[in-house]
Amino acid sequence: MKLMICVVQNRYRDAMEEGLKSKSYRMTELASSGGFMKRGSTTFLIGISEEDIGNLQETMRDICLAYEKKKGKSKETAGRYTSFLIDVKDSLPFFQQK
Repeated sequence: MKLMICVVQNRYRDAMEEGLKSKSYRMTELASSGGFMKRGSTTFLIGISEEDIGNLQETMRDICLAYEKKKGKSKETAGRYTSFLIDVKDSLPFFQQK
């Protein structure tokens, strides 16, 4: 099991949320701000199996491209989103079972 942390430019937030939900991805959405992407952003936390990583990445790219086609091409295509993939086994548990 993996955790994808995906920081998305706010212009793509609605399209990303709807697109991922339509593909049955479950996620937690956090409003975020700061200097990381130099603009307002939203952070999605997505739990995903190892086998589905490629599909998720392709889906996210397709969502952004469809949004740009509908709304007009973005000048900053390199900054659509930034994602990090963490192996869940590397995380620390909040509660330890006895």
